[in-house]
Amino acid sequence: MTTRILPAVGDVDAARSVTTLLSQLPEAEPAAPVSDSTQLIDTLARLAGESLDDLPEVVLVHERIGPVPALELIREVSLRFPAIGVVLITADVTPGLFSNAMESGARGVVTLPLSYEELANRVQSAAQWSVGVRRHLTTGNDVFTGPGGTVITVSGAKGGVGTTLTAVQIALAAQASGRSVALVDMDLQAGDIGSYLDVQFRRSIVDLSTITDISPRVLSDAVFSHGTGLALLLAPSEGESAEEVSDRSARQIVSAMRSRYEVLIVDCGSQLQGASAAAIEMADTALLVTTPDVIAVRGAKRVVRMWDRLQIRKAEETVTVVNRFIRNTEIQPQLIEKITGTSTANTAIPANFKELQAVVDAGRLHELDSKSTVKQALWALAGELGIVKVPEKEKNGAKTGVKTGAKFKNDRGSIGRRRDRDGDSRKRPTT
Repeated sequence: MTTRILPAVGDVDAARSVTTLLSQLPEAEPAAPVSDSTQLIDTLARLAGESLDDLPEVVLVHERIGPVPALELIREVSLRFPAIGVVLITADVTPGLFSNAMESGARGVVTLPLSYEELANRVQSAAQWSVGVRRHLTTGNDVFTGPGGTVITVSGAKGGVGTTLTAVQIALAAQASGRSVALVDMDLQAGDIGSYLDVQFRRSIVDLSTITDISPRVLSDAVFSHGTGLALLLAPSEGESAEEVSDRSARQIVSAMRSRYEVLIVDCGSQLQGASAAAIEMADTALLVTTPDVIAVRGAKRVVRMWDRLQIRKAEETVTVVNRFIRNTEIQPQLIEKITGTSTANTAIPANFKELQAVVDAGRLHELDSKSTVKQALWALAGELGIVKVPEKEKNGAKTGVKTGAKFKNDRGSIGRRRDRDGDSRKRPTT
């Protein structure tokens, strides 16, 4: 049996040493090493998207991999790709490290300096475990086997630009199309998702912050099932409790939730904290909401530069959403795109607070009228992001040229129709 091995080693000399030994292993098929945690997750997600059978049996993680620490990276790989055997390469051979590695999901530990015999034994053991797990997964349909749901973070260029409104409405759009959706309030000190959706719930994200192994039962106890069908993980009611949610616990929470829901929307607010930074780094798509005014655009530019300096996310990997857009405003989306270095969403959200005022004041944002131009634009944005499930009739209609009217659960709002900034539908590449 051929064993496919993917090394994740940031150090050049260590990568060379690992590659040399792997090439000597019998029936081994080592891939070129990946140099950081982001590249590893992206590579595995791409392979899983093509076919689960394309995933390697064994992943080797070097202790000095970055920017995500090795043990946290092992935990994320184990949660998102449970059929892969992960082996840690480390110089620390203490019982404490070994125990932490096993708790994170590693199938073995190889000590530095590397020896051929030890590496061969650990790789073989992890590969055999992986093959057994895959054989088991193919016989049951109730075990999660995919690369995880889509994670979208929504951040604000500054306070009051419509971050929570955007997060709530795109989550509702995805849920109404038939997807399982969770909405997480990662604005830990000033989160208002509970207020906007008329929710009073005593549990919050803090209840998961100290748990190292987040089981489905533990997760369900902390999540509130809203009447709309959304699963809500709320921010703490006391702002000082935000300190209890570290970047490490945020990674664990996001990984656990993306393994249970098709779409995970995370409201990160406008203040960057360790937890929200971790979520943005892990996201498939990071949205940055701004309004077309000088102060907000400057704020967006400042946020993008900070993310880049902290190696959280590059500007070109960020999608800017323009809220409260007016056609005759001097600051157009194209100018915002040029100033920030990001790509702007094709869908701009029109300025019409009169449509929102009643539901915002009542804390019933989910009851926003389907005829609202703001809601239609936000649901179109959800379609542009690819988180809306297109009905089979509409797919067939597109193939045959027949026009079909899409119907979605709980709402008659516009979903998935990409509109330009003047309001006309047209085909444009998604950002």
